[in-house]
Amino acid sequence: MLAQVDAWEPPTVAVGVTDAAATRAIHGPTDQVLPFTSVTKPLTAYAVLLAVQHGAVHLDEPLGEHAPVPEATVRHLLAHAGGLPPQPGGAPLQPVGRRRVYSDWGFELLGGLIADRVGLPFDEHLRLDVLEPLGMDSTKLTGSPGHAAQGSVDDLLAFARELLAPRLLDAELHAAATSPAFPELDGVVPGFGRQSPCPWGLGPEIKGDKAPHWTGSRLHATTFGHFGQSGSFLWVDPTRGVAAAELADRDFDTWAQQAWPAFNDAVVAAVDAAVDA
Repeated sequence: MLAQVDAWEPPTVAVGVTDAAATRAIHGPTDQVLPFTSVTKPLTAYAVLLAVQHGAVHLDEPLGEHAPVPEATVRHLLAHAGGLPPQPGGAPLQPVGRRRVYSDWGFELLGGLIADRVGLPFDEHLRLDVLEPLGMDSTKLTGSPGHAAQGSVDDLLAFARELLAPRLLDAELHAAATSPAFPELDGVVPGFGRQSPCPWGLGPEIKGDKAPHWTGSRLHATTFGHFGQSGSFLWVDPTRGVAAAELADRDFDTWAQQAWPAFNDAVVAAVDAAVDA
């Protein structure tokens, strides 16, 4: 079933499906290093949450001098609720906590805060606390904590197994990360339009009742994950105990808008059929 990605527009597509224990199926060069773009954000968020777990920062502490909106908290920025514009610079677009405004800048500010608190560059903190413990040997952050990681599908599947059955992050923080934060906020899912409400966790997007949606129509409302401008995605369905990751070498465009929902529905159908067999 995964071989249908061979008909997609990008020359290179790698995809895999995993449960909490092991990879269940792969197709394409799943060891090839490709850009994650915004699939970087759940990784960055995990590193931030581990800093919270270790007491270096607190979710509800204001960023103060670290942000152009001093009252914005770590929780606000992880959930795109800080009102900041997408890119660094410029005035806030909304008051804090008023609307879901997707912002790379917020994640860059968080990276700077964590670096100050742990005494390491953020990419080193990410490597030591997330990538190395999960065996994500091909993944590295080469710039912005909002979009500049690169690695392989095999590595993303290792991260997905952590998201399905966390070993690094405690249960309370994992639940906070993967449940809607400020659930009443409206917002826009890039490429899929305005959603009301637009649930988001602390890093991952939450599917909820969004339609249309890049994950398709069959995944449970509690499904969480992210997609990226490089034609990348990662989703985790905790009710089925499965996750899928995909990387490509062509930017997100109409090809992905058209291909991903149907593909993800087919993955879910195959998973459900295997359970019923």
